[in-house]
Amino acid sequence: MIKPLMLVSFLLATTFSLAIPTSEQNSTLEQNSTLEQIKIPTLNLKDIEKINALIQKKENLDETLIDNNIWSKIYSNYHVYQELKKNENLLNSQIQILDNKYKLTLKEEEALETIRNKKSILEGKLQLLKEYEKDPFKKFLTPPIIEEVPIVTNPIAVISALSYQEKLNSDEQEYHHRYDSLQNIMIKLKEKRNVLRQLVTYEKNNTLYNKDFLDVTDKIKTFAPVLEIFKTTQNVYTKKIDEIKLNLQSEIKRELQKMMNLGIIIISFILFLVFIKYLVRRYMSDNDRFYTINKALNVTFVTLLMFTLLFAYIENVSYLVTILGFASAGIAIAMKDWFMSIMGWLTIMFGGAIHVGDRVKFVRGNVEYVGDIVDISLLRMTIQEDITLTTCMHNRRAGRIIFVPNNFIFTDMIANYTHAGLKTVWDGIDFMITFDSNVTKASSIAKEVTKKYSKGYTDITRKQLNKLRSQYSMKNTNVEPRIYTFIEPYGIKISAWYHTNAYATLTLRSTISMEIIGRLQKEDDIFLAFPTQSIFVDKNVPKPPIELEDLPIGEA
Repeated sequence: MIKPLMLVSFLLATTFSLAIPTSEQNSTLEQNSTLEQIKIPTLNLKDIEKINALIQKKENLDETLIDNNIWSKIYSNYHVYQELKKNENLLNSQIQILDNKYKLTLKEEEALETIRNKKSILEGKLQLLKEYEKDPFKKFLTPPIIEEVPIVTNPIAVISALSYQEKLNSDEQEYHHRYDSLQNIMIKLKEKRNVLRQLVTYEKNNTLYNKDFLDVTDKIKTFAPVLEIFKTTQNVYTKKIDEIKLNLQSEIKRELQKMMNLGIIIISFILFLVFIKYLVRRYMSDNDRFYTINKALNVTFVTLLMFTLLFAYIENVSYLVTILGFASAGIAIAMKDWFMSIMGWLTIMFGGAIHVGDRVKFVRGNVEYVGDIVDISLLRMTIQEDITLTTCMHNRRAGRIIFVPNNFIFTDMIANYTHAGLKTVWDGIDFMITFDSNVTKASSIAKEVTKKYSKGYTDITRKQLNKLRSQYSMKNTNVEPRIYTFIEPYGIKISAWYHTNAYATLTLRSTISMEIIGRLQKEDDIFLAFPTQSIFVDKNVPKPPIELEDLPIGEA
C-alpha cells in the first residue's frame, strides 16, 4: 500500500509537471507585487552570518512542520486538489476548442488524444482527493460525538457513569490536543514567515525564498479562520463536557450517599439479628424451638432486606407491580413445580403439620423412607435416614440424606411419628405357638414383658394425649400394652403391642423379643411353632407283587 505522504508527494510532483505557464507567470507577478516594497540592503560579512543563521532556523522550522503535522498534510492535499481542478478546467477548455473544429489535422488529433489522456489521469487523482474538495478541515474541527449520558440510579450505574466520565475526559483531551497542534502550527508558520521575510530582504533574486514566503503567507491566511472556528467550537464543547461532568458527579455523589445509608441500615439489621440470636441461644434450651426461631429470623431478615432494596432502587413500584401481574401467569406455568414447592413451604410453615426434628415416613409409589427432618428450605425438606424397621425390612440401607420437594405434601403421603410433641409410637411383636400349647400362659407372659419394658413410654404417651384432647377429637386414648391372639394355618399367632420411643424402636423391640423367647423356652407346655408338614404311613397296607419284567437283568 502507498503511504499517504508518498501519495501527496507524487501528486504534488505530477501537479507541477502539468501546470500551465500562464499560472506560473501569474504567480511570479503576485510575488513581484508583494515584494516590491522590500528594500535590498548591501550585504557584508555580518549580514552573511545572519543569513546563514536564518537559513538554519528555516530548516529547523521546516522539519518541525513536516514531522507528524496532519494540518500541513491536509493543507497540502487541499492545495493539490485545487491545482488539479484548475488543470482539469484548462484541459476541458482545450478539448472543447478542438472538438468545435470542423476538421482536425493529424497533429491536432494527436494533441487531442494526449490531452484526453492527461484528463483521464487527472480524474483519477481527483477521485483520490475527493474528500478535500470542500471543507477539508471539517473532520478535524468537529468534536467527538457525545453519546447518551447514563442515568445513575443504582450501584451498577455508578460504574457505568465513571467509565463514561473517563471516556469524556479522553475525548476532551484528544480534541484539545488537535487545537494545540493547530495553534503550534500557526506559531511556527508565523516564525517561518518572519524568517523568510528577512531572507528575501537580503537575497532578492532567490526565487525559492520568494515562493516559500508566498506559500507560508497563503497557509497562514487559510489556517487563521480555521483556528478561530476551532477556538469557538472548543469553548462550546468544553462547556458542554463540563456541564455533563458536573451532573454526573452530582448523581454519583447522591448514589454513593444512598449506598452508604443502605449499608448502615443493612449493618444495623445484621447487628440486631445477631443480638436476637444470641439472646435466643442463651435463654432457650430447646434445640428444636431454637432452630425454628432461628429459621424465622433468617427469613424475616432476608424479606426485610429485599423490600429495603426494592423500595430504594425501584422508583416506580406501581409499574413493577403491573409487570409482575402480567408475568405471573407465565411464571406460574413455566415454574409450576417451584411455585407449588413455595406454596408447600408456606403450608408447612404456617400449617404446623411438620417441623424440623420430626421423624417422618415418606411414601412415593413403592419407595418408603423413614428419617428425621433436619432442614426445611423454600423448595424442599431435607431428611436424614435412620436405622428403622423400614430400612431393615425393605431398603437394607440407612444413613442417607433424602431431599423431598415441598410440593409432595399435596400429592404423596407423609406420616409424622412425632407430631404435636408426641415422642412415642405403637410397635408390635408377633410370635407363633403350636395349637397344643398353653395360649393363656403365653399371652400372659407377652403382656407382662411388654408392660415391664414399656411402662415409662406408656406414662409419657398418656400425658401427651391428654394435652392433645383440646386440639383433636380423640376417643381411643388407651395406652396400655395390648395382646391379640389369632388362629393361623401353622399355629396360634400372638401379637403384642406397646408404646416405645419413636427414635429408638428397634432397641426396645430387640430387648422385648429376647425376653419373651427366654421366658417361653422355660415353659414345658408352650412350644414355638413354625411351618411344618406331617406324613402318616399305614404299615398294614400289603405291598404289590413284583413282576419279572420289573427285575433288573441278571436277577431274573
